[in-house]
Amino acid sequence: MKTPSLPFPAPPTALLRATALELFVLAGHALLYPTGIAGERHPGRTPADDEGSEPADHPDIAPTDRPPVVFLHGFIDNRSVFVLLRRSLARHGWRHLESLNYSPLTSDIRTAAELLDRHIEEICARTGHHRVDIVGHSLGGLIARYYVQRLAGDHRVRTLVTLGTPHSGTAVAPLAGALPIVRQMRRGSAPVEELRLPAPGCRTRFVSFWSELDRVIVPADAACVDHPDLDAVNVRVTGIGHLALPVHPAVAAAVRQALDEAEPVQEAPRSTPGTAPGTTRTTPAA
Repeated sequence: MKTPSLPFPAPPTALLRATALELFVLAGHALLYPTGIAGERHPGRTPADDEGSEPADHPDIAPTDRPPVVFLHGFIDNRSVFVLLRRSLARHGWRHLESLNYSPLTSDIRTAAELLDRHIEEICARTGHHRVDIVGHSLGGLIARYYVQRLAGDHRVRTLVTLGTPHSGTAVAPLAGALPIVRQMRRGSAPVEELRLPAPGCRTRFVSFWSELDRVIVPADAACVDHPDLDAVNVRVTGIGHLALPVHPAVAAAVRQALDEAEPVQEAPRSTPGTAPGTTRTTPAA
């Protein structure tokens, strides 16, 4: 399947522009960061109220309604990184947009994936949807993929979009020797190796955005999903770096397209079986 190319400048000016944009994004995000420290609250309902429950029937949900989109941030970040992307989806008709903040002190990808599991169960119970889409940036995408592949999250996740996620591990990570969860993002770590294990019948569709100018993911194509059992599209983005992936308008448009191209929502309970095509496709931007 051909994905429209993303309109970014080509080298050699791309590196200079990408670096300038990264600095601009970093400054802007520093201003927004305090607004995302507190987690989202939904009055009248708490996760404890819905833990272990199945989604209730909501007669106002049409079979073609878009599922909720769950945003999962990266390392030492919070939900504020998705302000622009979330606004873009809302302007184009997405009704249920949710964010999860996991603690910056989280030391294990598996623990964060279990938290995501509980969060998605609460969202499904509250909204009446049986499936969700996830957009994860960097480490957030790795946590979401672990949930899908290793915690049977494919029964809940229709499409997982990752932005600059070290699917194969990265050779460069800040403070790699100090924080366990950062070491888990490196090549050869236990969670990364677990994601290489067979995943037959996985029902989640993967769309991974990666950039050749990403200086956090090394090598850059480690942000591609490469697994024989997964239905995956790898979208090569040119001209921007790691921090700009969640905020650039062209990426936002491509994310909207990726979510709209997914199979129509089928609100089936978790006991309903499903299959994935089991193929990996790479779609570079021109």
